[in-house]
Amino acid sequence: MTAADPAPVRTRDTVPAAPGRRPMTVLVVSQALGGAGMAAGITVGALLAEDLLGSTGLAGLPAALYTGGAAVGAMTVGRVSQHRGRRPGLALGHGAAALGSVGVVAGAAAGWTALLLTALFVYGAGSVTGLLARYAGADLAPPERRGRATGTVLLATTLGAVAGPNLVGPTGAVAAAYGLPRLTGPFLLAAVAYTAACLVLLLWLRPDPMTVARARAAAGAAPPSDGGAAAKKAATVPGPGQARVATDPEETDTETNTEASRTPSGRPGRRRPSGVVTGATVTISAQLVMIAVMTMTPVHMAAHGHSTQAAGTVIALHVGAMFLPSRLSGSLVDRLGAPPVAVASGVVLLVAGVLAGVLPPQGFAGPAFALVLLGIGWNLALVSGSAMVTEAAPPATAAAVQGQVDVGMSLAGATGGMVSGLTVAGAGYPLLAVAGGVLAVAVIPAVALRGVTGRASA
Repeated sequence: MTAADPAPVRTRDTVPAAPGRRPMTVLVVSQALGGAGMAAGITVGALLAEDLLGSTGLAGLPAALYTGGAAVGAMTVGRVSQHRGRRPGLALGHGAAALGSVGVVAGAAAGWTALLLTALFVYGAGSVTGLLARYAGADLAPPERRGRATGTVLLATTLGAVAGPNLVGPTGAVAAAYGLPRLTGPFLLAAVAYTAACLVLLLWLRPDPMTVARARAAAGAAPPSDGGAAAKKAATVPGPGQARVATDPEETDTETNTEASRTPSGRPGRRRPSGVVTGATVTISAQLVMIAVMTMTPVHMAAHGHSTQAAGTVIALHVGAMFLPSRLSGSLVDRLGAPPVAVASGVVLLVAGVLAGVLPPQGFAGPAFALVLLGIGWNLALVSGSAMVTEAAPPATAAAVQGQVDVGMSLAGATGGMVSGLTVAGAGYPLLAVAGGVLAVAVIPAVALRGVTGRASA
């Protein structure tokens, strides 16, 4: 270093070029805990509402409420993450979900419907927080491995999400032992799991993934193999006539340099707003269809003589299929590109909807197989759509844009949850399932392929 060279500037978080395994490990642990909490609402939310409200037509109300709450949560977590970093943003969401879980238990125990429904709205912040964490995983990875990093974070959710529904019986017994309704048992588990996830993030998620992403973007999306030189350069005071690059999330999020406009492939180029719209449409459409069919499956099974535990097992298989293929989906996106994977998701969702509608509901295998396919189709859409959004969103506003996309997902889920109950009450579950599949194959492939055409002509 010569006398004319600027001295390095330390930020609150050290910004290494290769952040190491610790941040990803912390994300994986928090996702596993959050997955257990998320499973509570999926498994027994509709059954709890049907029991308390006494109406099948309103059984989709919990899904509408906690996905509507997730819309508010997505906007809030996205903005906090943009200005303060991923760590406080994700921790805030998990903390709100823990509070909502406690409120659900209290409302059900007291028979206070208003408290129960309000708490379900707050609880929804947890489900969106677990999904928003996929972008934190992408922040930690170089462009050529973002699909797999996103998949790793989503895969971690499986550890808790699959275990949660299978604990409906044991947690119900614990709730009954304390004089609480048995269906509140999974929400007791959710309160503990979300609290633990919040603490794990607050205590150990360093460096903040947002800091790493901004340092890499400022250094020209340099891969970790450069020995850290690029990231060190990004975190130094620049020479005369150059703008200082901000790498701390708590600093202004509008500072950037010309290298920040590189695409995830590492090539210079303008970020395309149309890519955000395409990716958002893929994920939102899949969310609408998945939530609508999934929400009413336990109710449909119960109406044909299945036990709560059997419905819980089917949901566990479904949730596993939602997240287990994530690494494979991410690898496919890295190798083939996002649009072909999005097209495949629409086809899989169509097959899932048709099978859910036509297979005999008296058996266990039919609903289980259909829900597994539904989860796989949703996973393909989520990973591919998220890749499109990540590629197109400008680094300076990425977290806020990603939060807005997940607001759309949450609103779609709320719509699907509400419409599902009314549709089943008026026309039956088979029509709901088949219509959902047709909608998915009509919208997702067309949008994804049009996005490819738009890029080619740009």
